[in-house]
Parts: sequence; structure tokens; C-alpha cells
Amino acid sequence: MSTKTFPARVPEGSEFSGMGGAYVALMTPFTKRDTVNTEVIERQVAYYAGRGIRGLYVTGGTGEGLLLSKAERKRVLEAVVRANSGRIKVKVIAHIGCVNTDDAVELARHAERTGAEWISSVAPVYFGQTFAAAQRHYTQIASATGLPFLIYSAAGKELDPERDARFFDIPNVKGMKYTGSDFYALQRLIWRLGRPAIFFSGMDQLFVPAFASGCLAGCIGTTQNVVPRHFSRMYEAMTRNDFAAASRLQAEANRVVQLMVENENWSYRKAMVRYLGLDVGAARPPYEPLAEEAYAAFAERLRKQGIVRENDAAR
Repeated sequence: MSTKTFPARVPEGSEFSGMGGAYVALMTPFTKRDTVNTEVIERQVAYYAGRGIRGLYVTGGTGEGLLLSKAERKRVLEAVVRANSGRIKVKVIAHIGCVNTDDAVELARHAERTGAEWISSVAPVYFGQTFAAAQRHYTQIASATGLPFLIYSAAGKELDPERDARFFDIPNVKGMKYTGSDFYALQRLIWRLGRPAIFFSGMDQLFVPAFASGCLAGCIGTTQNVVPRHFSRMYEAMTRNDFAAASRLQAEANRVVQLMVENENWSYRKAMVRYLGLDVGAARPPYEPLAEEAYAAFAERLRKQGIVRENDAAR
């Protein structure tokens, strides 16, 4: 397709207004006593808002949502919404997915009362991993509020355009976070729908090809916690049809991704955000905290790589 005709905007409509951009799948900060650190949440919201980030995806996988109690998840969302008031506002998407559908419904209703603008959920986890179960799960969640609902197609779950289009028949389902790499299947799903919906890319290392394949709403991911400017500028470049600039930014961000995923312990990912000047603590068990010696060695590797800006949040 010619760049002159490339559709570089999300569909028009009230539920999509201002949604396009790069979103941070927000890391949940913990104190040394392993409680939610609301003071750091305030700094996170201010920092990402100042780095061109369009929105925050709260208590998703990156935010260790399934390792938090319902009370903790409510506290995190309330702190994000409170920190977001009275400033240049970012969009807030509350991930309310739970193993138990009733718990997800409770969190969805709380999200609406609290002031989230969208809700989102993974398909059933561990139990009920069939299309029929996912449809029941999503239907109960979507009917619990009047908020637009972003479903989550995760890596490892094959996208079936004919089947998955039926999710969009559920009232309030308005889009999808697609964390996969079969962009041909994604395009076929978009063609199959024949009505407005928005799609976000969830594979950080593939944002540019995902956008080119239909994820025009932008991206939601982990790496955005660490190099937010890269992703906000990627989105801006692609909406100008400057894919050369976007590809250069993608290549540099992917060097950060490579360093991020080389260790299975998510405490290393949170260490990257500490390096920025936002101490979000360690990841919860089954992960383990980093000893200071391990953090110092990892910080030195970040320093030598030279992409992540040390203490950027303190500037």
C-alpha cells in the first residue's frame, strides 16, 4: 500500500477519542515491606505523562495483577486515578482480569466508580481455557459496567479471525490488545469485523510491523516503562508515515528488550525502572529480589549500553 493512502489514525467515535498513542503497562511499585507504594505511583504517573505517553494500563501482567489481592489492585488503581487528576491527563485502562469471573466483575465495577476510562481483561486463566468459557467470562465482565472493554489476545493463544470476531458481538467490547505476531490473522480479523474497533500492539519488539498491520491505536507494553520516549516517538513518526524514523527507534528499543528478557527473574525488569530513578521495588514471589551487588552489576550494563537514561525521572 502506498504511504499516501496508509490509514494512520484510529477510527472516529466518542469511545475512541484521544486513545491513540503509546501506553505503559504500569509496573506496580512495592515498598521494602512488600506493600503497594502509592508515593512512587504518583511519580510514575507524572514521569510518563511528561514523556509523551498517552495512557497507563494498570494491574496487568507487567503490573503483577494476578499476584495482588483485590484490595491491592483497587488501591493501585485509586492511586493512579488520583495522581492523574489536575495534570495533563493520560488515559487510564484498568486491567481487571482474574482467575475467578466474579472477582473480575467486582474489579470492573470498582474501575468504573474510581474513574478509569476503559477496562481490559485476559481470557480465563488456568480454568476454562476454551472459546466458550472466554465468551462467558467476557460477557459477564462487559455487562457489569458501561465502560468500553478491551479484550486481550495473549502470546501463545492462536488468533482465529472467524471465531474471535464473535467476541466483538459482546456489548461494550470495543477493541483488543494483540500480544502476538501473526499479523496476517490480525488483518483478517479487522476485515472480518466490518465495524469500528481499535487494536493495540502488545509485542514491544514488533510495534512497527504491528502498527503497519492494523494496530493503529498504538502499543501497550513493558518496555515502555523503561524507554517511554522511544515508543511515543515511534507512534508519532508512524502517524506521519515516517516509517524510516520509527524503524530506527524500534531497533534501539529492541536492544533494551534483549537485555530485559535475558533473565527470567522479573526483578531485573523492575531494576531497569529503578535505574531511571523510580524505585518500584522487587517483583513478588515466585520471583526473588536482587541483591545490591546484582543490581549494581546490572546497572553498569545499562550504563554501558547507553540507551536508558540514568535517573531520568529525577531530571
